[in-house]
Amino acid sequence: MTQNSADATVVIVAYRPKPGKRGELMQLLREHVPYLRSQGLATDRPVVLAEASDGAIVEVFEWAPGGVEKAHKHPGVGKLWERFFVTCDAVPLHTLAESSMQFAGFTPLDL
Repeated sequence: MTQNSADATVVIVAYRPKPGKRGELMQLLREHVPYLRSQGLATDRPVVLAEASDGAIVEVFEWAPGGVEKAHKHPGVGKLWERFFVTCDAVPLHTLAESSMQFAGFTPLDL
């Protein structure tokens, strides 16, 4: 059930894969939100994955109310995030060329 609480937060994250790590990053993205959901940290709002023109992967999902704070204290989430940062760098959205466009367009990806 998707929660429409004011305390839920939609997050947009851009990950730039490290050289030769795109496949590993994609596997982590398949695990990421399902794991957060299993821990009650993310809602079941559909995840959107897309690719920027420079190869960065954009992920859009919704944190459950209080999920962000709980995630930062959750050992399993910490281990998952450690795996992420072996495979990629999280980059500010404004570094993506698409962000300068009024209607930023990205190539859709399947999980």
